[in-house]
Amino acid sequence: MHEEYMKMALAEAEQALRAGDFPVGCVITDETGLLSRGRRINSSSGNELDHAEIVALRKLYAEYPQRDWGDLAIYSTMEPCLMCFSTLILNNVHTIVYAYEDAMGGGTSLPLAGLKPLYSSKKMVIVADVLRRESLALFKRFFQEDTYGYWRNSLLAEYTLRQ
Repeated sequence: MHEEYMKMALAEAEQALRAGDFPVGCVITDETGLLSRGRRINSSSGNELDHAEIVALRKLYAEYPQRDWGDLAIYSTMEPCLMCFSTLILNNVHTIVYAYEDAMGGGTSLPLAGLKPLYSSKKMVIVADVLRRESLALFKRFFQEDTYGYWRNSLLAEYTLRQ
């Protein structure tokens, strides 16, 4: 099941890449199936708010504004950053499945137990490396193209190109 949803996230990431954005895509699910999709937008302008996970959450709440969410899962082509990780926690996402590790800013290793009660009381399931090779290929394409300036010459670009 993880691979099926990750393939959907990879399709979103491919669309982001074709649009000139950082190739992160994600989908949100619950026990009934797919609920929302999102991809990174506005990365070429330096906007750091429109991450794929945030876009997908906004779509989810726009489509189902009154629904009481239970246990949500997110599938992302890249490990969520610290901003997205904390946002996901506060929005009832209890399972995070990602393809490629964010060597520069990944947030899933944050020790929740040492934080304030709002976060320390949360139980998270983190699953890494689902279709990692496919996601890595998108990031390599992004960093190898001269047309994309986002995070060029960063730790993440260097790490990705060495893989």
